[in-house]
Amino acid sequence: MARTVLDEQGINRSLTRMSHEILERYKGSNDVVLLGIRRRGEYLANRMRDKIETIEGEAVAGGTIDIKNFRDDTARSENTEGLDTDSDLNDKHVVLVDDVMQTGRTIRAAIDAIMFHHRPKTISLAVLVDRGHRELPIRPDFVGKNIPTRKEEEVVVQIEEIDGENSVSIS
Repeated sequence: MARTVLDEQGINRSLTRMSHEILERYKGSNDVVLLGIRRRGEYLANRMRDKIETIEGEAVAGGTIDIKNFRDDTARSENTEGLDTDSDLNDKHVVLVDDVMQTGRTIRAAIDAIMFHHRPKTISLAVLVDRGHRELPIRPDFVGKNIPTRKEEEVVVQIEEIDGENSVSIS
């Protein structure tokens, strides 16, 4: 039995609030790059870019990051590609965007991928849902919703671009 914790309006409000928080932290959108972690994070990052562009009236740099070659639980590939961005990340404020934060291992892999190629000024993290259960000392800077969960529970994020609807539920 799944229970919905965020509907479409709740997701939209969370992304809008996080977009404003990013603008406040970095005093505008100059030198900010939003990188969505593939798969759902890339679509959430695109939505946040649209919101920031509407607020600021100017384009915001962005891209996607695929962390599969930087994970610590799989064999490393010689292929270190995985970063697709329209901007140089050196001396920029990079904001990683993901759907659910749990152990911190995905974020650690994303940081490794970025640092392999670039030297940003800062790296921060925006997540739609923080469910706890860290294994690494990594915490999000911008959170849509904190949802304390039991380890056996599953947080299911559905977004229009992939799943045909927008919701967050726990099952």
